[in-house]
Amino acid sequence: MPITPNPNPAFLGDMLEQLQVQLVETYYTECTPMWREIDYVPSYNKLYLIAEGEGWLRIDGEEYRPVAGQLVHMPAHVLQSYSALEGRPPYAKYWCHFTATMGGTDLFQWLDLPHVINVSPSLMVKLVALFRELTELYQDRGYLARIREKAVLLEIVAGFLSEASPQPRIVPGRSGELERMKRIEAYIDARMHETITLEQLAKHVHLHPNYLVRYFNKHFAVPPLKYLNRKRMQKAKSLLLATDLSVKEIGELVGYPDTNHFAKAFRKETSCSPTVFRLRAVAGNGRAPH
Repeated sequence: MPITPNPNPAFLGDMLEQLQVQLVETYYTECTPMWREIDYVPSYNKLYLIAEGEGWLRIDGEEYRPVAGQLVHMPAHVLQSYSALEGRPPYAKYWCHFTATMGGTDLFQWLDLPHVINVSPSLMVKLVALFRELTELYQDRGYLARIREKAVLLEIVAGFLSEASPQPRIVPGRSGELERMKRIEAYIDARMHETITLEQLAKHVHLHPNYLVRYFNKHFAVPPLKYLNRKRMQKAKSLLLATDLSVKEIGELVGYPDTNHFAKAFRKETSCSPTVFRLRAVAGNGRAPH
């Protein structure tokens, strides 16, 4: 059975901060029986929003016949086949090919999701508009279109994820990595107020320090100690917003006994001092300072 992590797995959020999407191609197509490919493995993901007709798909050995009102995801690096059906009306669909990577890993190699989902009428209207906009942007070769198409593509992917599985589930084959990341997360949370070395963290998860560096660069696009500092600053921001603790006390709780050193590290991460960060948050919420 798929593994269901806690509702907001921190490591998954950290990985998604590194998410990069790239549109390969997108169009609206009325497919004839000539639309056919058997047993191939694409290097990109595909989303089909079915507008009319009925087609045939095989994804990783499972067969489907998607119809109008359904959204299909055909994942990258998975054996698949497809065709339109003989003697049927044209198979009409909005579609896009794209990549979605976090470090060196495809997003959909982590998430356990259905390949075909029913789309609510309200989301169908929204997705049709987004696919039309995405196609217009794809055909516009201006540099601003490249920026906007990423935003539209992300909105389409987010729509699919929210409809397919609001609660993220990790694929069974990733259970070992999931447990390793949970151990890393728990170790950092429990010892954030201490000095943590690369060697200590590597020993805790039974990895060589050099491999741990490669592991973090792959999944989080940063070295372990930079990731650790990012977690310290996230915790510091949370404490600044949710408690009346002094800057000095918060610095000590996140591993910076020297207040000046803490303020310098915080400013580097957020472009403002801890005090200014708290005051801005208070002002934004319309509350009096603590």
